[in-house]
Amino acid sequence: MAEEKTIVELTEKMKGNVARSVNPYGCRQEILNQIAYVEGKGRYDGAKKALILGGSSSYGLASRITAAFGSGADTINVSFERPPKDEKMLGTAGWYNNYFFRKAAEEAGLIAKNFNGDCFTQEMKDQVIEYIKNEFGGKIDLLVYSVAAPKRANPDNPDEVWCSVIKSVGEPVTGENINLEEDTLFEQTVEPATQEEIEATKHVMGGEDWEIWVDELKKAGVLADGFKTILYSYIGPKSTYAFYHEGTLGAAKDAAEESSHRIQKEIDDIHGESLISVSRAVTTKASVVIPIFPLYCLALYKVEEETGTHETPIMHKDRLFRDMVYGNKREIDDNGRLRPDAWEQRPDIQAKVEELMAKITPENFNTDLTGYDEFRREFMQLNGFEVPGVTETTANLEELQSWEP
Repeated sequence: MAEEKTIVELTEKMKGNVARSVNPYGCRQEILNQIAYVEGKGRYDGAKKALILGGSSSYGLASRITAAFGSGADTINVSFERPPKDEKMLGTAGWYNNYFFRKAAEEAGLIAKNFNGDCFTQEMKDQVIEYIKNEFGGKIDLLVYSVAAPKRANPDNPDEVWCSVIKSVGEPVTGENINLEEDTLFEQTVEPATQEEIEATKHVMGGEDWEIWVDELKKAGVLADGFKTILYSYIGPKSTYAFYHEGTLGAAKDAAEESSHRIQKEIDDIHGESLISVSRAVTTKASVVIPIFPLYCLALYKVEEETGTHETPIMHKDRLFRDMVYGNKREIDDNGRLRPDAWEQRPDIQAKVEELMAKITPENFNTDLTGYDEFRREFMQLNGFEVPGVTETTANLEELQSWEP
């Protein structure tokens, strides 16, 4: 008798601004679309052996795709994703992203290794180092640190757990936010972080773990001469400073810059380079819960649509690596940071964004006046929904469970 199949529905489910469902086939198509974009740009001379920490979605995934399909790199990814369990828990989008990326990379003759687990732990660092030594050619020439996490255990005292928060510093912040589930614009006030919360966020979202990774990799002798490492930061416009650049996340990014300087000293002897890159504003799972930021994106996306300057994560990171990390078109600020966000921060763009933000109300935020449709579409596509050409609305659970990254 043939084994009975469990058919599950692939439908959009939202809880506020949190996606509660996934369409694996949409994730597959998104991977293929990003690969096609990079391949359409042609090859560039970049990394050949890359380790991506946080490479299962958004900027980390885009970095992995451009390294592999832009410069022919073998890649290792470390990310923490949930596999499909049952009809109600189909796993995370990152689980499927890892699976479909590996398939595509291997079909192209590339190595694509996925480690599923906590990159903060010493156990994970040891596993990755052993793999590099024994099965990855012995050395890496690129480390991308693209980790956004809610918590991290103190490596010196595992019983102490630091939790990151997205809050202001000093004063409460009030601003509009979007509820994607209810399709509403609402006012939100967030109380300022305590000093303890600020320090905890720096431990989680700063550069401490980045430093540990580089130190462990160097001690193990697995960093190639000319090794590069890069961490992604964000500054943004003045309209979001109170909550971002001058808030807890900004404090963490400042700490990361201090880490970058220390890393640079550690890798000088192997002609290495430690880089901070200031990214542009994009739609991510985290960005939709930051007050003011979604409103800014609605205005920004509309202005960029009209000026032809809008970039998705793959467009942004491919340009970063192709032109700046490995190319001769670097844009560097006074602090030595790479600034691929310069397009977004152009004075003429920002002037138009500020003008449009002043016109947005709860009655018109989701109309043609703004870039709401693009913002929402990009959010849904993170989980494989609203992807052009994808028609699957059901899946075989047993098949999904067989897809091992």
